[in-house]
Amino acid sequence: MARVEIYTEACKSCSYCVISCPKKTLEISEKVNSKGYLYAEQVRPEDCIGCMMCAQICPDAAIEVWR
Repeated sequence: MARVEIYTEACKSCSYCVISCPKKTLEISEKVNSKGYLYAEQVRPEDCIGCMMCAQICPDAAIEVWR
């Protein structure tokens, strides 16, 4: 099972990662970071296939995928 690490302070809630995830394991949280942005979080880690689409599309390099 893959693990997605999201650097919440770098996330600006663009939702590109949520849209690009083929297994829909990511969602935008209702929590905010110190900059006032809602950030992405992995809500179904057991469904993650480690494809790295989220990390590749993130414009802020706020995502790292561990396989």
